[in-house]
Amino acid sequence: MSDHATQVYALGADEEETARLRRQSEELRPEAEALLSRIGLRPGQAAVDLGCGPSGILGLLATAVAPSGRVIGVDADAAHVAAAGRFAAGLGNVSVLLGDARRTGLPGAAFDLVHARTLLATVPSPAEVVAEMTRLARPGGWIACAEPDVGHAVCYPPLPEWDRLLELFRAGFGRSGADPLIGRRLPAMLWQAGLADVAVTVHAGCYPAGHSRRTLIPDLVRSLHPVILGLGLAGNGELAALDRAVRGHLADPRVLMMPHLLVVAVARKPR
Repeated sequence: MSDHATQVYALGADEEETARLRRQSEELRPEAEALLSRIGLRPGQAAVDLGCGPSGILGLLATAVAPSGRVIGVDADAAHVAAAGRFAAGLGNVSVLLGDARRTGLPGAAFDLVHARTLLATVPSPAEVVAEMTRLARPGGWIACAEPDVGHAVCYPPLPEWDRLLELFRAGFGRSGADPLIGRRLPAMLWQAGLADVAVTVHAGCYPAGHSRRTLIPDLVRSLHPVILGLGLAGNGELAALDRAVRGHLADPRVLMMPHLLVVAVARKPR
């Protein structure tokens, strides 16, 4: 695994990001369960979760293919691989590998399901990941992606500080070619990869006061502070003031908050 593979990940790697990814696994569990129900993954089959982070959907996949199936998780960050390995230790049929989702080194045409969630949005060459997913899938197997589109974020009543924070997020997140609007491009990317039977579901999560995903954008901006400061987009004082104002606004239960759409697309590799 080269250092480059970890450096291109838009949000970097630290303890806060690892904790956020663990929360995300539970927060987006209903969407993942609906996806697996739609695909109908069966006992004895094989699945791989690319960019699994510290947990991903490894537990759901392990349950779906148990007792004789196998699951592999792949992540570019060694700390996440170690955490996912600990998470998977009690599952029995899961292994976790350090690797680049664009070039995993895994055997081709070996998996009934190849899955990635919020991975394509964070790398500068998402088409390379989709090509690798296609290579890994068996003929007739499934490719499934779940990606955000923050172009439809809603905060109402409006707040100028929210608008500014969202602007900084999009600029900082996209500095290496990552795309926070990739959700809208996802179906076209699957068609362009030569996949068939592309189908799309869009989830619009509006989160109440106190829900951890309600503050997703300010949380991500905190992760991006070094990038934002390095690019000269804002100073520490402005970032602190924006953070206070936005979090105070979102603490009001009367405020409607939808941080992004989640576009879930599935497709089959032609037989």
